[in-house]
Amino acid sequence: MKNQFQIASLALAIGVAFCMPTAAVAGEGFVEGATATLQARNYYFSRDFSDIVGPNQQSKAEEWAQGFILKVNSGYTQGAVGFGVDLLGQLGIKLDSGGGRVNTGLLPTDSDGKAVDDYSRLGAALKARWSQTELKVGELTPNLPVLTFSDIRLLPPTYQGASIVSQEIDGLTLQGGQFRSGSLLNAAGDGKMRAKLGHVPQLGGNAATDRFNYAGADYAFNTQRTSAGIWYAQLEDIYNQRFYSIKHSEPMGDWVLGANIGFYDSREDGDKLLGDIDNQAAFSQLSARYGGHSFMVGYQAIFGDDAFPRVFNNVTPLGNEVPTYEFAGADERSWQLRYDYDFAAMGVPGLIAGVRYITGDNVDVQATNGGGSNYEGKEWERDLDIGYTFQRGLLQNLSVRARNVVARSNYRTDINENRLIFNYTWQLL
Repeated sequence: MKNQFQIASLALAIGVAFCMPTAAVAGEGFVEGATATLQARNYYFSRDFSDIVGPNQQSKAEEWAQGFILKVNSGYTQGAVGFGVDLLGQLGIKLDSGGGRVNTGLLPTDSDGKAVDDYSRLGAALKARWSQTELKVGELTPNLPVLTFSDIRLLPPTYQGASIVSQEIDGLTLQGGQFRSGSLLNAAGDGKMRAKLGHVPQLGGNAATDRFNYAGADYAFNTQRTSAGIWYAQLEDIYNQRFYSIKHSEPMGDWVLGANIGFYDSREDGDKLLGDIDNQAAFSQLSARYGGHSFMVGYQAIFGDDAFPRVFNNVTPLGNEVPTYEFAGADERSWQLRYDYDFAAMGVPGLIAGVRYITGDNVDVQATNGGGSNYEGKEWERDLDIGYTFQRGLLQNLSVRARNVVARSNYRTDINENRLIFNYTWQLL
């Protein structure tokens, strides 16, 4: 009954999106500035754990699902302070799954251990704008260096709380906020937030909190080619974190050279629900772009007694983190080589392809895995991506993306992975 109510609510929201142009409004600009999109996402995910054997071990996760993401954002009412509302509706539908193939991150599982037939969320955020400052309260999808927008499965995770963004000074962006709960990327409800250190989710016991606080500043200068940032985050009673970054882009003839350097410093916080935490993480990325060619080399180093902490089931902007392996174990050192090509340079717009290889070693396995044997951990990963967006005809704007991953390690599970994703977005308003 609950799922039926959520689906009906999402259907009602879609109807509202179509009807909004004729709705009565409180002030000019509320509807005139409104936008509405509906994204259909078809997602196949297969992950083979090639080194897991035995009757009680799941050696493969494989599911296929259909998702819908509705976004309806109003404009602002007139006046010195403008008001508006943002609506976000999400629906996931099972197309294929099985009792021995669950936990891909596409679908939640029920009490019987099987994937549910469907799940959905519907949330809204009230917003207010004064000059170049905007306040939002409600259902939010933040994209921050300390809490990255992790849209890596069927539906993106969301957070419930408040955020403020101010750009009153040219080039300077100030942000701050507090989240009181979170909705996981494969869950309909919301709840307290938990942490993940390296690749190990910390989900047991009472290690959960209803406070994530953050504040940050980014300053762009040098005609927007250089930017520097400083951030603070607190997952209350679990960890606190500081982040410093600098980015630069430099045109040189037909080339564009780039650099991205960042440093995290993380410690335990308050009641220390996960005990003492000591982690520092540094990364650097050097890139070069010429025509359709893009090259990148990255180096990342993890210091301290523990693996890198973050809010559970979120990725981070660590230089060598990818959605399969994190390369964020205690004391880990890793290198990345990446190449991408945009075939528009050859007269085939919409077609892109890329490959990256990451290798890491020096992992303190005992600290990374929370105990057990202690030896040097090593791992590597190769990702191959290809995507195409149709440029014309009946399928115009439909995007197709395929990914193949091979990941190997001497201290964690080996993975062979395939993803196939279809995306189409309707512009409703």
